[in-house]
Amino acid sequence: MAFLLRHEFPELDIDKVVDMCLIHDLGECFTGDIPTFVKTDDDREVEDSLLNRWVQSLPEEISKDIAELYKEMDAQETKEAKLYKSLDKLEALIQHNESPLDTWAENEYELNKTYAFDTVAFSDWLTELRKAVLDDTLKKIDEG
Repeated sequence: MAFLLRHEFPELDIDKVVDMCLIHDLGECFTGDIPTFVKTDDDREVEDSLLNRWVQSLPEEISKDIAELYKEMDAQETKEAKLYKSLDKLEALIQHNESPLDTWAENEYELNKTYAFDTVAFSDWLTELRKAVLDDTLKKIDEG
């Protein structure tokens, strides 16, 4: 998704955003994919610990690059980090809209209506995309 938005966000370092997107779920290699609304602080701690140990085992320059990206991603201060986080959340919503309703957990009906609006608020373009995803969600629920 980040690669496809290169021309929508020409002022950003899209290569960095792509890198962020590529590494953001590496911790799940160690713990599995735990849904965000089920994941506990303990789960996050274990995932972060295992990931940090693995990153430190890489060659120094690669380890440093990855650690710097994670730091920027966590801080959510740069537009690149905000775009990465927005795409991560939007992708989850789009994926839900593509899945049959009988695969949705009960709380996902409400989450799909409200999730990520705060995250995309820094960009008018992403806010419009989020509204379009919401339209798809509401249509899916109405038809289901």
